[in-house]
This record gives sequence, structure tokens and C-alpha cells, in this order.
Amino acid sequence: MKLFTQYGILTLVLFCSLNSFAQNTQQDSVIQLYGVVMTADSLDALPSTSVIVEDKMRGTFTNSQGVFSIVVLKGDHIRFSCVGFKDKVISIPENLQGNQYSVIQLMVTDTAYLPATILKPRPTRAQFERDFVNTYVPADDLEIARQNNSEATRRALIAAMPADGREAVGAQMRANAQKYTYQGQVPPQNIFNPFAWAEFIQAWKRGDFKKK
Repeated sequence: MKLFTQYGILTLVLFCSLNSFAQNTQQDSVIQLYGVVMTADSLDALPSTSVIVEDKMRGTFTNSQGVFSIVVLKGDHIRFSCVGFKDKVISIPENLQGNQYSVIQLMVTDTAYLPATILKPRPTRAQFERDFVNTYVPADDLEIARQNNSEATRRALIAAMPADGREAVGAQMRANAQKYTYQGQVPPQNIFNPFAWAEFIQAWKRGDFKKK
């Protein structure tokens, strides 16, 4: 029994030692990577540059001054990516002493060559005038807003838009109120009502009775 107790204590001490060694090893491999990203030709700061740890699905961005900071591990590969510049990959040394690593990363402009475009004039002035007059110019945001706020457009939208629940319930309640008001008698006719005739004439002038 005493022998088993000694073996149990020895196993517990060995497990604690291995766990402590693994934690210390993991802590020693954690690196605080920080630095600045600039252009290689003019040394201007590059904001919003992606700093990505490859194969780890995590990363960060540089701020408005091109400065960044991220936690990585020894041996990680870091990719710097920015629109208009060539990607750059650096590696964190595995035998790095300490837990901090600074870098000044210079990005080289990525030149994009587009296919050649040949511009030719119109054969005749008459053809140019014809094409110029018939060219479709799309409306800008101000013109689109003006058209959407015109009276005709608003009336078309009102006519085509279905009533929501609140409006439907209100219309049903008004119809029921009118029905119960004249229950047991003939409802009055508006054929001799001058206000109804005035409203009818205004609706007719607006074109409310035209076929859509």
C-alpha cells in the first residue's frame, strides 16, 4: 500500500512538472509583434494595411499612421497586404530571444498594365452630331430624387402600395360605423351634395379615373 502511495505521488509530481514545462514553453513562444508599414519610395505611412497570420485565420489592420500590433507565435508567417502594393511575407524567428519583435515593413508599388486602347474619331461631323444627340445620359442622384418626389410618382406609389394592418383595421372600423349608423334605413345619397361634386371634379381634373 505504501509503495502504491509513493508511485501515485511520483506520478502527480511528474504530471505537474510536465504541465508547468508546457505552459512555460507556450508562454516563451508568444511574441508581441509591432511596427509600422510605409511605402518604399516615399516612406509615407500606409493605413488600413492587412497584417495576417497565415494559416491561423486572424490578423489586424494598421491605423492612420501605419502602426500595428498583434500577438503571434515564434515561427509564424506574417503577410502584409495593401491595395496597389505587392504582398510581403515575413517569418518570426524561432530562436528569437525575448517576447517582443519590431519591424519596419516597406511596401513596393504593384504596377498594373492594362491592355492598349485605340481611340478613333468619328468618320464625319454629321455622324458625330447624330451620336451625340442620341447618347443616353443617365440621371444623377438629384434628378432621381426629384423624379421620385413628383406628385405623379407619389400618387402612383400610393395607389400601388397595399394598406398595412393599421390602415386596414381603420378602414374596416369606419365602414362598420357607417353601416351601423344607417342600419334599418336607406343611406343618404351624395348626388345632390355640392361638396361631393366639387371633390369629383377635382379628381377628374387630376386624372384619377384614367386607366393606369
